[in-house]
Amino acid sequence: MSDSAPVLDDLRSESDELDRLVGELDVRDWGLATPAPGWTVAHQIAHLTWTDNAALLSLTDTRAFAAETRKALAAPSSFVDDGARDGAALPPAELLTRWRTGRERLWDALRDTPPGARFPWYGPPMSAPSMATARLMETWAHGQDIADALGVRRAPTARLRHIAWIGVRTRDFAYSVRDEPPPPEPFRVELTGPGGELWAYGPEDAPQRVTGPALDFALLVTQRTHRADVTVRADGPDADHWLDIAQAFAGLPGPGRAPKGEGRR
Repeated sequence: MSDSAPVLDDLRSESDELDRLVGELDVRDWGLATPAPGWTVAHQIAHLTWTDNAALLSLTDTRAFAAETRKALAAPSSFVDDGARDGAALPPAELLTRWRTGRERLWDALRDTPPGARFPWYGPPMSAPSMATARLMETWAHGQDIADALGVRRAPTARLRHIAWIGVRTRDFAYSVRDEPPPPEPFRVELTGPGGELWAYGPEDAPQRVTGPALDFALLVTQRTHRADVTVRADGPDADHWLDIAQAFAGLPGPGRAPKGEGRR
């Protein structure tokens, strides 16, 4: 049994929530523009389908995944968009079926992964729990784009704790993909969960701190909002800079979102 079991139930719940959002959409709604430039609702689900399949390949066929990684390195600025474009060209019913089938296969593979195993990825190698957390983070983030396109307000849940955790864990990665040295000292991050609970990371006596609502922090580290539009606060120059570049996802630095009033979030 995989040691990713605690996060797997939340991954399934997050996926099911998004499925309820798109499962009964009219064909025309799949073509609605989302806040990601050039991406429709269909592109968002196609990307999740593509990434779930890549994760499954990483778990089950590392040689084949290495070949896919070489393709990504050969076209670092376009391979993600290419995968989304190809999937978005499918009829919505077929795309929905592929997403459902692929995510279920990945869930089963994660469940059956031996404890302690690590797998290659487009960033650093990941354990099965980290892979499951990353899939939950992506599902939530792309689901946010879809919800914004549909004008739906989603209630935050305790599942945000996984996104908060990966947002903190990827602090140094956000620097490395920008060829910047990460700060030598850890930060203290204190976030308020949806139920008023405190989620804290890092030493209590760290001189540099980040505080705010967990939802705002999740939106920021997944680059679904501009820093000017959230109430996450930094104490210290390094922590302040981190909030400008925070990136919980693998790959090249994202362009982020424009502040409200200067474009779509």
